[in-house]
Parts: sequence; C-alpha cells; structure tokens
Amino acid sequence: MKDEIPINGTAPKATESGIILRTTGINKYFYDPVEFQVLRNVTFEVRKSELLTLVGKSGSGKSTLLYILSTMDTDYKGELYIDEQLMTNQTIDQLAAIRNEKIGFVFQFHYLLAEFTCLKNVMIPALRLGRLSEKEIEAKAYQKLEMLGLADQALKPASKLSGGQQQRVAIARAMINDPLIIMGDEPTGNLDSKNTEIVFDIFRDLSHNYNQTIIAVTHDEDFARKSDRIVEMKDGEIINHR
Repeated sequence: MKDEIPINGTAPKATESGIILRTTGINKYFYDPVEFQVLRNVTFEVRKSELLTLVGKSGSGKSTLLYILSTMDTDYKGELYIDEQLMTNQTIDQLAAIRNEKIGFVFQFHYLLAEFTCLKNVMIPALRLGRLSEKEIEAKAYQKLEMLGLADQALKPASKLSGGQQQRVAIARAMINDPLIIMGDEPTGNLDSKNTEIVFDIFRDLSHNYNQTIIAVTHDEDFARKSDRIVEMKDGEIINHR
C-alpha cells in the first residue's frame, strides 16, 4: 500500500470523548441443548481510529461478541453504545438503519454477488442507504476501488477475480457509506500470507491515516500482534488488554 491514499469523504465526526463504541456488563446465554453462558460481564471501550483485534481460542466468545457489537445479535443482557447512542432495545428496523449507516462488514468469505460487477457490489450498501444519487454512488464506488488498487477491475464480474481481489472488493463495499466502524470476522481467514499482508496494510492505513475505527476477530497471531490493541478472551470473559 502507498503511504497516501486518494480518498474523498471521511467518516462521521468522532464523539467528544473519542469513544466510538462501549459495552457495559454484556452477558449472553445459549439455551440449546442446555443453558450455557457464552459471554460473562463483558465491559470495554473502543476509541476512534483504533485497529483493535479480538483474539482467543475457538469457543472463547469472540465471534459471539462481535455479532452483538454489530447489532445483529440482540438477545443479550447489558448495554451497547455506538457513537454515544444506546443500541440495546432498539427495534429491528432501527438497528438495520444504524448498521447500514455506521457499520461496515468484512467477513471471512467475501459474500459478493458473483453475477454483479465489482462496481455494482460496492454500490449496494449506498444504494440501500439512499442518501446519494446513483451517479454519485457510482463515482464514490470507483474511488473506493481505486483506493484499493482495483479500479481496472471495476466492470468485471466478481466471480472473475482472485480470492485476494474479491476480499478487497468486500472491503471497498464495507467502506462505501464511510462508516464509523468497520467490523471484520476473520477477514483474512481464507487468504494466503501475501494477501493477508495486503489486507492488514489496508486496515492499518485506514486506521492510522484516515481515522477509521476497525474491530476484527482473528486467529492470525501476526495480524493481531501488529494491531493497535489486542483484547484477549477466554471462556466468555475478557482476560487481557494489550
């Protein structure tokens, strides 16, 4: 990645405290086949511009926590605030609107629409948000793809790209609405070492140069070690910040 990235548009203004996301006493249970507590009194904060990784062994609760932080899982006890707004007890429609405006997602699998061009895939969240014209959204999508070195692939079907390229398109899609937070669930889990490094460099540039807050669940020790802060989980609890 280059040191400077041409990008138009910035994320929404940070809260005065600098805290973008915080939780208070998050507890989560599974009930099938038996009652099991998967998260135990999880309380922590995420500051603007942090590249934060959630780590821990399988079953530690990190992915469950991420889905609560993303507002996609609402079946928990405790409180979640994003941009100083309480998410807990919001309606499904309210949360969907908040997600589309304030949160971008990058998953282990890219979830691109194979028959759509890369450009159209990137445009989808902005079309759904409906704040810009289609022409403006298309121009913005081109900018995001150019930023990630994929402008020349914009009109290709997503199915024609390599795995690393597809994941970069997924990152561009996550960025299209200039979200407060990008959340990644094993965003490099399907990539080789070269593409893993490319994706990490993208995240680091977004965080350090453009004040983008990023929360990523990862099993990749190198990815975690190079992040700004590691939150380590075990048996549903945060056991270490470093």
